[in-house]
Amino acid sequence: MTKLFYNDKPIIGLDISHTGIKLMAIDTQKWLVLSYGSLDLEPVKVKESLEGNSTYLADSIKFLLKEKIVGSLPSNNVTISIPTARSYTRTFTLPTSVEKSLTDAVELEVEQYIPIPASTLYIDYQVIERSKKEIIVLMSAIARTIVDKCVAAAESAGLVVSLVEPSMNSVARLLKRTENGQLPSVIVDIGPANTDIAIVDGGIIRITGGVAIGGNTFTLDIAKKLGVTLENAHQLKVLNGLNAGPRQEKIKGSIDLSLRQIIVETRKVIRYYNERISDDHKLEQLLVVGSGSDMPGIGEYFTNELVMPARVASPWQKLDFGKLPEPVRQFRSRYITAAGLAIIEPGDLWE
Repeated sequence: MTKLFYNDKPIIGLDISHTGIKLMAIDTQKWLVLSYGSLDLEPVKVKESLEGNSTYLADSIKFLLKEKIVGSLPSNNVTISIPTARSYTRTFTLPTSVEKSLTDAVELEVEQYIPIPASTLYIDYQVIERSKKEIIVLMSAIARTIVDKCVAAAESAGLVVSLVEPSMNSVARLLKRTENGQLPSVIVDIGPANTDIAIVDGGIIRITGGVAIGGNTFTLDIAKKLGVTLENAHQLKVLNGLNAGPRQEKIKGSIDLSLRQIIVETRKVIRYYNERISDDHKLEQLLVVGSGSDMPGIGEYFTNELVMPARVASPWQKLDFGKLPEPVRQFRSRYITAAGLAIIEPGDLWE
């Protein structure tokens, strides 16, 4: 997490991913949504913006602010999320004796476990637990080029960037406040093209993982296996999904391989947490979020496969849209990261 600026003004959450940008502003005293908006993006062009000199991302943010906002923005201060897949998050245990040279210890951890040079990363860390003999350190790292490009794109649109963090941190913040997310939990964030997986304990992310499969993958699988158009496949996914019915077996059969890859990665993350991080904090729940969570029966699927209470998170019950028209149900889940960014209290930026 890179802390860049502080000013005591209302915060706007700006979620940037390869498939779209989403924005939301919330009055955190009333849990009242002040404004929101989203814009779908072309992944190839986003990649060019993040790795080259294209202005596509900057131009898209400007267009979003000018043409796609519902409500009014309370300020130009934003917090930005970077795709979790483009970041590295690890929790590790060290003897208390190294705390005085903790920066060196973190750099050594980075060199051992992150496959790119530390000099190319923004690195942030904090001690999240301590005992007489050991400290537990949470470390996050994001490629400097990705952060710099996203910040420059936002600033070119007249925004002032207060903080940058991995998207899963934002999701965890919202779920902690709305879904008993302080309990040891597994979060499965199914986006359009990727699924991010994290273990959260006490509202703090302990480990992340992911797989390049998302809601769009399910749609493509259904279209290919059942021989229907993409539009019909999407309708089958969001209306029928995995719920019991005459089409359940065909739909489940068409997306089974993709679902099982998510399950395999989730099991890996759970096993790492249980074996390497905590053998005494039992995982209490699995929360499914993201645009891919709109598939009926997905919560029950995870419950059956992992033998763990699982459900689709619904933080929207706490948010009040007031006089604003609410996003249609099937698009509401896309705003979860932006909402998590928007509920950062200005004073928390320098905790």
